[in-house]
Amino acid sequence: MIFLRGFFALCFSVVLAFAAPALAEDKAVPETQGQVQLSFAPLVKKTAPAVVNVYTAKTVSTRQVSPLFNDPFFRRFFGDRALTAPGPKRKVQNALGSGVIIAADGVIVTNNHVIEGADEIKVVLSDRREFEARVVGRDERTDLAVLKLDMQGERLPFLELSDSDIVEVGDLVLAIGNPFGVGQTVTSGIVSALARNNVGVSDLNSFIQTDAAINPGNSGGALVNVSGHLVGINTAIFTKSGGSHGIGFAIPSNMVDHVVKSLLASGDVVRPWWGAAGQDVTSDIAGALGMDRPLGVMVTSIYPQGPAERAGLKVGDVIVGINNHETANAQDLRFRIATQPIGGTAEVKVMRRGGVVVLAMAMEAPPEIPPRDQTLLRGAHPFSGSVVANLSPALADEVGLPHEVIGVIILELDPSGSAIRLGFEPGDIIRKLNGEAVQSVDHLQSLIKAPASGWLISVERGGQDMNLVIR
Repeated sequence: MIFLRGFFALCFSVVLAFAAPALAEDKAVPETQGQVQLSFAPLVKKTAPAVVNVYTAKTVSTRQVSPLFNDPFFRRFFGDRALTAPGPKRKVQNALGSGVIIAADGVIVTNNHVIEGADEIKVVLSDRREFEARVVGRDERTDLAVLKLDMQGERLPFLELSDSDIVEVGDLVLAIGNPFGVGQTVTSGIVSALARNNVGVSDLNSFIQTDAAINPGNSGGALVNVSGHLVGINTAIFTKSGGSHGIGFAIPSNMVDHVVKSLLASGDVVRPWWGAAGQDVTSDIAGALGMDRPLGVMVTSIYPQGPAERAGLKVGDVIVGINNHETANAQDLRFRIATQPIGGTAEVKVMRRGGVVVLAMAMEAPPEIPPRDQTLLRGAHPFSGSVVANLSPALADEVGLPHEVIGVIILELDPSGSAIRLGFEPGDIIRKLNGEAVQSVDHLQSLIKAPASGWLISVERGGQDMNLVIR
């Protein structure tokens, strides 16, 4: 089970790089006893000043439940209803995390779940100085957030980002942070695997896996190579006990770099839209296409006049690479596209009819076509109290759906409306009403106004179709 580490976070920062990141051909295993006894202490001493703790506080409302209702006698008569004190009680919840200083003027990157919902954010430097932090922006889909300290011209030690594409399985890495709140701790390990994208955390990340010990408190911290550069932000672990089992996951620094630059520029993250949809190439598909192994993404649909169509991509093409990086599956393709800058061009390697074609595809912001036409529905019908909108590539990106998803989506629900009582949820896509496919918000409004003796509703939730019959 994957647990996000939001209570505490590891943060490891490198002040100055020892040298440029080592190329693959420069790497070597230790050959002498002296090499084996080499210490990471100089690296830690230089990088530790850029490690910070992030303290958050938020006020929550609670109700005091009477202990009488723990008695089976009372529960027999009152069921699960709670006897509460009049009015909610408010209390402050505190949490501890970490962040990585990535610029000398006080720019810090951490996990979004470290600061989510916080009313106050305080950053403590390694020299024990404390500063109030401002949230520059956050991105829920990648679980990253950027904070800023007002340093009044003072320069701070910071960690330079490495190119995570040069990371290899077997590379030595360090993780430094505050696991379980015990204080700054350094752990070492190797990169165990790359391009892990089935860990249930994000559909946009291609995680670096490491066996460096990561525990509760390491989220938002850094995974660092032996050159003293940031290669990833530690985000999640695989655990059955709550502690480290040697399987930790870090967001690659290339994704961190893209998100940070976007948030600093506009406070928001806009990811490129390629205007197509595809599916993983299975063994059966690979055999039918004459491929020697299952690899890549087969294009199943193309958005009219989108970047993919203009680049010459066709239904049935198999995308096997982006900018000389192999794309193993659809999630890998989404990661590669998501790290491209808007306004640039990506080289797409495609297998077509047994041959290889290289296409130049423009990286464009997703358009809001059709317009969202956000509308609050009222009246005597099942969707009363729901705020609906037309899905477009732009809106789909905002709510964390694939760009190619179309239809009418529920964005919000009024607690007093009938829609919430019937079990509808934000994110539901309304597919059919009384057997007719819902094309737009205007179309939905005309359908709910039509006389009906009952309602047959089909919605899509989390990729699954659900049907509801109301008489």
